[in-house]
Amino acid sequence: MTDPTRIQPSELDQLPDRDPEETAEWQASLDAVAKAAGPHRAAYLMRRTLERAEGAGLALPKLLETDYVNTIPTAAEPAFGFDGDEEMEAKITAWNRWNAAAMVSRGSKYGVGGHIATFASAAWLYETGFNHFFRGKEQDGSGDQLYIQGHASPGIYARAFLDGRLSEQHLDNFRQETGGNGLPSYPHPRRLPWLWEFPTVSMGLGPLSAIYQARFNRYLTNRNIKDVSNSHVWAFLGDGEMDEPESTAALALAAREELDNLTFVINCNLQRLDGPVRANFKIVQELEAQFRGAGWNVVKSLWGNAWDELFQLDTTGALVRRLREVPDAQIQTYQTRDAAYIREDFFGKDPALVEMAKLLSDDKIIECFQYSRGGHEPRKVYAAYKAALEHKGAPTVILAQTVKGFTLGKGFESKNANHQMKKLSVDEFKGMRDLLGLPISDSQFIDGQVPYGHPGADSPEVRYLQERRAALGGPAPARRMHALDPLPAPADKTFAAFDKGSGQQSVATTMAFVRLVKDLIRDKQTGKRWVPIVPDEARTFGMESLFPSLGIYSPKGQTYEPVDRDQLMYYREAKDGQILNEGITEAGSMADFIAASTAYSTHGEQMIPFYIFYSMFGWQRTADQMWQLGDQLGRGFLVGATAGRTTLTGEGLQHADGHSPVIAATNPAALTYDPAFAYEVAVIVKDGLRRMYGETAPGEDPNVFYYLTVYNEPMPQPAKPEGVDEGIIKGLYRFKEGTPVTADAPRLQLLSSGTAIHWALKAQELLAAEWGVTADVWSATSWSELRRDALEADAALLRGEERVPYVRQVLADAPGPVLAVSDYMRQVPDQIAQWVEQDYSSLGADGFGLSDTREAARRHFGVDAESIVVAALAQLAKRGEVPASQVKDARERYGL
Repeated sequence: MTDPTRIQPSELDQLPDRDPEETAEWQASLDAVAKAAGPHRAAYLMRRTLERAEGAGLALPKLLETDYVNTIPTAAEPAFGFDGDEEMEAKITAWNRWNAAAMVSRGSKYGVGGHIATFASAAWLYETGFNHFFRGKEQDGSGDQLYIQGHASPGIYARAFLDGRLSEQHLDNFRQETGGNGLPSYPHPRRLPWLWEFPTVSMGLGPLSAIYQARFNRYLTNRNIKDVSNSHVWAFLGDGEMDEPESTAALALAAREELDNLTFVINCNLQRLDGPVRANFKIVQELEAQFRGAGWNVVKSLWGNAWDELFQLDTTGALVRRLREVPDAQIQTYQTRDAAYIREDFFGKDPALVEMAKLLSDDKIIECFQYSRGGHEPRKVYAAYKAALEHKGAPTVILAQTVKGFTLGKGFESKNANHQMKKLSVDEFKGMRDLLGLPISDSQFIDGQVPYGHPGADSPEVRYLQERRAALGGPAPARRMHALDPLPAPADKTFAAFDKGSGQQSVATTMAFVRLVKDLIRDKQTGKRWVPIVPDEARTFGMESLFPSLGIYSPKGQTYEPVDRDQLMYYREAKDGQILNEGITEAGSMADFIAASTAYSTHGEQMIPFYIFYSMFGWQRTADQMWQLGDQLGRGFLVGATAGRTTLTGEGLQHADGHSPVIAATNPAALTYDPAFAYEVAVIVKDGLRRMYGETAPGEDPNVFYYLTVYNEPMPQPAKPEGVDEGIIKGLYRFKEGTPVTADAPRLQLLSSGTAIHWALKAQELLAAEWGVTADVWSATSWSELRRDALEADAALLRGEERVPYVRQVLADAPGPVLAVSDYMRQVPDQIAQWVEQDYSSLGADGFGLSDTREAARRHFGVDAESIVVAALAQLAKRGEVPASQVKDARERYGL
């Protein structure tokens, strides 16, 4: 057994001790305090000493947890709002609470749902910010960026109603959008583009995006694109939301880059959707340790002013110890029980607390445990926000304790089911009215329906609200469509350089894309607006030549001499670097892309992001962020490199992408292309720049993004045929017409995309030379754009308009059956099957990937040239155009 009095070996034994006697005296003093005054007194003294050391600038590790008390004592709180009127703000908050609950309750008769309890707990967290901190866009076009907690949207709508930005009709159309003048359920910029900037209800993506938005703000400033150093990013989150891995994935980045332009406000109402967040533990303490460990400044705002008396009575520290040990679920239970229960269960556990409770009335106990929370008192919230803005050198997280469903009555407050509760009864609304002191009479409840409340457009409340917002730079939240001039188109010669092909040189389309971007970044007018994003695979994609010329962004610059400094393509970091090399994080890279792709609205600056990644690790891993990108109306180029199921020799299942175009096709904002040749890449990028950043054609939506799949398989790049640009953009053109072997030779059409066109071209030769069959080879640059056009044609027909799908137009005179092939699962080319009038069949790389050579993998999946020949003969045999025996002969000849 270990002797507790024996000094255990320590890492400090390795450090020189210039005065062991002094060290022994300090240790003896600590032992004496612990013996005489108890371990809690000794711990208190140690913490005071550490606090003093930190204040003196001594380099000591910080404690990861502090006591379960407020970070800012009442005595240290600043004067509330300087010129703020707390009573007036309380009235405004009351109206907002009422209308948020009324809106959801009124909508419940239509069965559209809604959430009441979240905003009820967070009302003061928002109101204090709107009145004192959140900068609008009318001063510099940027203002602050607000990531609103999705389930709190009714409260934001209620405030916009009070402000005159929304009408009663809007509120009555909450979650009822199809008839017009409706309000989306959650923050959706695509659905309400003048109000919402950031879609946040896919939980976890909001905090991740907020970090990278704050980082991108620094990027814009450091690169001298726009000085947005006054912009502050506020992310409002739920304590349950912090369980999402994306919520905490980038905490270290925010601390490492000292993003003091970022504040997380976590509404710690201790409840998630089904019950307590940490029933047997304490979520606030867990989050504090997590954020402190990551290097964040932590401000806890847990208890209201009513607790001051209790803390003053706590002469032994028993109250603080008890608060730390009570689990969250029990705190929630106190919210619903009487004073006698709290006396017994909370105070009865310690003799010192029993004596304290004798000094407290039942009303005082109820006030403290059921009403007085830091997140419900504007002075506490104001102090926390001010401290966050004043803290420099690190981001801040505010942990604000609240009660879920606060002011909604005992039927709502802290109930496990309150997230799913959609309405209050008339009697509950009347009780809420009385609690909030609102001038709403019983006669206004007509036929059992709760009325909306408004003090009047010229009331003191509305004037105050509007004056506060005017002083802070205009309405918030708000999304702006800045009147931006189209970016000038790069010189045609940049794109035309790919028209002549590569001759005998083999070039992969991944390399062709990178070369094109290199040339575009050199453009004097628009080159600085490109934002190259890569998740630690730049060398894989041949981008290392950009390192010395563009620099890798780092707010620290380069504080070391790189190991390859003597080489031409050395690793150069710079404060004004252009490349965002994110390390191994596809989620972080996508968050970067989203921030850059929406800078045209957030900051009035058009940026052109391209994010290049292993195609397997894009849509499969981060498709939810691609939806976020579409919701946020982002623009730019996603590039799935080393694409396809069979092109990565030896890599196998985890790297073989046979399905990203399928996932991409589900996103209405994604324009998905699978180019086969370098000139196709150039044509697509040129058109994408025009559509997203230049002169948009009538009827075109610029709020789209492009997904290009490019390959790592070096192949000779052909010259561009005449007149194919339209087909490249629309998705299909005939690349090589077959020469008839005889006048009556059987004929068919081979449609292929990406690297598969090379197999189709070889199959074309085999069919002609060995089987007397003529085949035309088509390049299908975009199966999904062909489908999109066909769906629009179908919709036009339903409106009585005559319109033929493009795919049907171009194939109208093409004889024989159609055989489609790609390096993806058959579902990709099958997107267009129903609009092809000819007999249609497809080949694809369905199933799991595997490790082998390209040739062996293609034979395995049945997509190589010989497999295409057999499939083509089978289609012709089915039509009686070749003998069925030829199919068997071909299989035997090719060893299939």
